[in-house]
Amino acid sequence: MKLASRPWARHGGTVASLVLVLALAAFQQRPQRFWGGGGWQPNPDREGLPTAENGVIDRRFTFCRLLYQSIRREPMGHGWNTDYPGSDWNFLERFDELTAASPAVWSDGQPGFAVVRASQDELFECPFLFMSDVGTVGFSDAEVARLREYLLKGGVLYVDDFWGSWAWESWSRQIGRVLPEYPIIDLDPSHTIMQALYVVPEIPQVPSIQWWRRNGRGRYGTSEQGSDSATPHLRAIFDDAGNPLVLMTHNTDIADGWEREGEDDEFFYQFSPDAYALGINIILYALSH
Repeated sequence: MKLASRPWARHGGTVASLVLVLALAAFQQRPQRFWGGGGWQPNPDREGLPTAENGVIDRRFTFCRLLYQSIRREPMGHGWNTDYPGSDWNFLERFDELTAASPAVWSDGQPGFAVVRASQDELFECPFLFMSDVGTVGFSDAEVARLREYLLKGGVLYVDDFWGSWAWESWSRQIGRVLPEYPIIDLDPSHTIMQALYVVPEIPQVPSIQWWRRNGRGRYGTSEQGSDSATPHLRAIFDDAGNPLVLMTHNTDIADGWEREGEDDEFFYQFSPDAYALGINIILYALSH
């Protein structure tokens, strides 16, 4: 692949951006442990936080995913475990390789990504929480109370991979139950989050690889729901002090750029560098503000 043919280079990325592309290109040549879809799973393979063989929790950074109950289905979505476990596994490995962070590790050597429920005490051990396919979620009153407590105590939630106006309206109602007093704000590409470590010149629209393949491998655009999802958005909820509570990428599937990095060279070069760069920026911004 020629570097000059990549969208990243055409958009005028900085030297740091090009280093990311080159690094990812090298990593992409290695066999990936996970790159396929997780399918519909009612329960994860294991829950809780990474622990050593002696049972002590590894308190380094853990990529925590929230397990929730879906009240509807979205095309190509799987509810709480959309893109799981591949996206979480690949992202945490790249986060380790592309930053100075030292993430947690399970006793068997697996990267320290974890699945937690709002009802579990482990929730409050996670400074960062991820959700996918959130247009399907239906929080119980108890979950609303627990998530509110988590966010107001300093936790940050990042949600991804929900498309179109219906999914947005559904999600905004749910998060509005959790944080009714705080507005949702649109962030433009000039926001600090877009250059927290890597310069991401615009909010990337990453389709699922299945949709991309069925629609001419990008020939017919990247919007999974046509005009109803034509523009990708980065949105946020901040508290009164300006600290992020919730970060949202709507009309895009950032995590598919992580999950599918080893499956198709063309998809990788078109989407994975931006997806990793924005994901890393979001976490570093969340943990430093």
